[in-house]
Amino acid sequence: MQAIVPYLNFNGNAAEALEFYSKALEGSVAFSQTFGESPMPVSEEHKNRIMHATFKAGDLIFMCSDIVEPVPPATAGTNVSFSLNFDNVESIDKTFNALSEGGNVTMPLQDTFWGARFGMITDKYGFHWMFNHDIKKQD
Repeated sequence: MQAIVPYLNFNGNAAEALEFYSKALEGSVAFSQTFGESPMPVSEEHKNRIMHATFKAGDLIFMCSDIVEPVPPATAGTNVSFSLNFDNVESIDKTFNALSEGGNVTMPLQDTFWGARFGMITDKYGFHWMFNHDIKKQD
């Protein structure tokens, strides 16, 4: 498992926030994809919202996205998750099961269209966790 990476949620202004953080923290957006660039069904008004972005400034890394319906708007306390990236399936499964004990699984671990095993929970203390394992492509 690598370091915990903060994951910020925005209510439609993630691109604006990334531009602000790029200037303020002297960093840059390493990756960005809108909902319209993905195969996910989304309303026309949300197509330009950020589905996922990664920001880097030196050793600082955070990821972010915009919220789209039917997910409730992000509010103080619900707008940050902790993202964990794993090197293997056994580790992600074990940690997901351990941290979800007594909590709420908001997205079961599953293989995704972006080539990862991914899931989300809210632990028994109310903290939001995201789990990711990039699946290696078979040659």
